[in-house]
Amino acid sequence: MKQKRQMAILDFIEKEEISTQEELTLKLKNAGFKVTQATVSRDIKELKLIKVHSDKKGNKYSRVASEISKNSSESSMKLFTIINEAVSSVDYANNIVIIRTIQGMAQGVAFAIDNLHQDGVMGTIAGDDTIIIVTKTEEHARKLVYKINNK
Repeated sequence: MKQKRQMAILDFIEKEEISTQEELTLKLKNAGFKVTQATVSRDIKELKLIKVHSDKKGNKYSRVASEISKNSSESSMKLFTIINEAVSSVDYANNIVIIRTIQGMAQGVAFAIDNLHQDGVMGTIAGDDTIIIVTKTEEHARKLVYKINNK
């Protein structure tokens, strides 16, 4: 049942712009699945879905994670597209980078940054519209800010 439900989720997000867990829960219930919001939340995490910018709804669930390959330039371009669409400002102090995003997009941008495997990035913490990135040195922070601002 779980596998069928998760396949249905992937089908829904591929065919429609789903922007909330509640919307996805309703779609699944209408398709005959017995689900709760908590179940949908776990499925989203297991499927590694992220939210990306959408012109129609502000943001939507996407299966970008499945397309990521460490050495693929096409995947890197997709990740930079997420960053370019969602980031409103970026700055640093010492070895800490602060990124402001469109509301609800911080986790997607942090995911993109993590999967670009940038030199010197030790970790990211994302809220709703803010990301804190810790780098090894101030020079790494400066280079990351430059790269984000110039892609």
